[in-house]
Amino acid sequence: MELPCLDELRQRIVACTRCPRLVQWREQAAREKRAAFRDQEYWGRPVPGFGDPAARVLVCGLAPAAHGGNRTGRVFTGDRSGDFLYAGLHRAGFASQPTSTHRNDGLRLIDCYVSACVRCAPPVNRPTPQERDNCLPYLADELRALANVRVILCLGAFAWDGAHRVTGLLSCHPARKERFGHGAETNAAGRYVLLGCYHPSQQNTFTGRLTAAMLDVVLGRARQLAKKSSRTGVDPSRRRR
Repeated sequence: MELPCLDELRQRIVACTRCPRLVQWREQAAREKRAAFRDQEYWGRPVPGFGDPAARVLVCGLAPAAHGGNRTGRVFTGDRSGDFLYAGLHRAGFASQPTSTHRNDGLRLIDCYVSACVRCAPPVNRPTPQERDNCLPYLADELRALANVRVILCLGAFAWDGAHRVTGLLSCHPARKERFGHGAETNAAGRYVLLGCYHPSQQNTFTGRLTAAMLDVVLGRARQLAKKSSRTGVDPSRRRR
């Protein structure tokens, strides 16, 4: 199978209209705007992944926020979840700067690529199962194009489930689905290590369920796993809770 080109894949993602409900919602949010951003031009389209084409670590979230990625055009950018995530990526050496405010702000990711299971902002942050399934092939194509990825860091249970589904699409031997948890690990498709992390939503970060120190530990583990799997290959029989 010919590997997809990332640039061509981004163009296909941005032009996607597979889910009428999500198209209507993302465009409505872009028209009505939030008062704090009323002078800004919203992206208002599906949001492609972003990062280093040679990345060994892929960070996977749920979907863009209506006034975050749907406004800025970059995944996990322009909202509190993104502020928390990119600050952690910078501390871990995966990002050139600790902030991500807009798709043209000069941020570079190093050995890391950030993506999501669903590319359009969903109402109340809840895509339907059909909308998820419509979108997951884009994540599968990203993984095909990102030939060096060995670790998929799943932010939340939705991303954990989506990563299992996607790696099943990529392999004749999908992983047995392990229970999601912060720091959970499992192997998939004989190639990837899935690593769980609580989602950096305000609900988690404001309550202390996810702290900066906890995120740092998981990102450090992602780097360790990426280095090890690059040297030795992923052992699909090994699982760690």
